[in-house]
Amino acid sequence: MCTDDEFFADLVFYNRILRCFVVIEIKTHKLTHEDLGQLQMYVNYYDRFEKLSDENSTVGILLCTAKNDLLAKITLPENNTNILTSKYELYLPSERELIEEIKEVISLSDDKEKE
Repeated sequence: MCTDDEFFADLVFYNRILRCFVVIEIKTHKLTHEDLGQLQMYVNYYDRFEKLSDENSTVGILLCTAKNDLLAKITLPENNTNILTSKYELYLPSERELIEEIKEVISLSDDKEKE
């Protein structure tokens, strides 16, 4: 990489409880493999140059207008646990919608544990 290249993550936080950096990228379009590669670069940077030896690996979160689960699965390593993708909404869900979404996530989690 040239020394004059500059890259900027949208948001970077440090989570004291998890003891790790959290890099968040926000995209105004459907998920692409380029977006995942960009986020992976930021996660690698924080793990290699900012993270201390006693801290946990950086977490990357990619928020986009539409998520493609297959694209994310193919693009990211199989054992990846530190990059997450999700579709964002421009409004808050109703209480009923939020309860239904939580029930669905719990159900999916239970199904994975049974495997």
